[in-house]
Amino acid sequence: MRRLRGRAAVAGAVVAGLLLVAGCGAEDAGGATDVADQGYQSGDGSTRTWAVDDRSEPVAIVGTDFEGVEHDLTAWRGDVVVLNTWYAACPPCRAEAPDLAAFATDYADQGVRVLGINGTDDAGAAQAFQRTFEIPYPSIADGDRAAIAELQGAVPVQAVPTTVVLDQEGRVAARVLGAVEASTLRGLVDDVLAEAQAATP
Repeated sequence: MRRLRGRAAVAGAVVAGLLLVAGCGAEDAGGATDVADQGYQSGDGSTRTWAVDDRSEPVAIVGTDFEGVEHDLTAWRGDVVVLNTWYAACPPCRAEAPDLAAFATDYADQGVRVLGINGTDDAGAAQAFQRTFEIPYPSIADGDRAAIAELQGAVPVQAVPTTVVLDQEGRVAARVLGAVEASTLRGLVDDVLAEAQAATP
């Protein structure tokens, strides 16, 4: 009996060790979890920020939105930019859409721009989503994944949705994997806006 209990304890320790290793691996990957039965990869809402001196080179994204208008992030230098990856059938994308729409409206006069990135939908599906949630900002059609590739060069994007905050120089200041809470997004953007104010003599 003691021998069996000993073996069970050893087995339990091995399993616990494997789970610990697996958990570290998931964290290293940004906390993304593959949800195959729902067709999307969902993050856990984990947030990462970068100090000013640790930020990437400026992100240069150019793309055409679903209305046919071209957008170039280099023309938005001087503004804080919020990038959000999404597609219409993604449940957490739909859940966060009202908060993102309200955020874009509330911060429009504070030097903040929002741009969606959608590499999945055709114009009909994307525009229907935008109408349903009264989205006031544009989203570029990224079927060739060029925008995501550019973003991945600066910050890992392992989940849909992912929200990235760029500072006034176009550098990655923060990232949220998964649906972003309204208070979290506003806090992150407020911090970046405060940096600019502190730097102004």
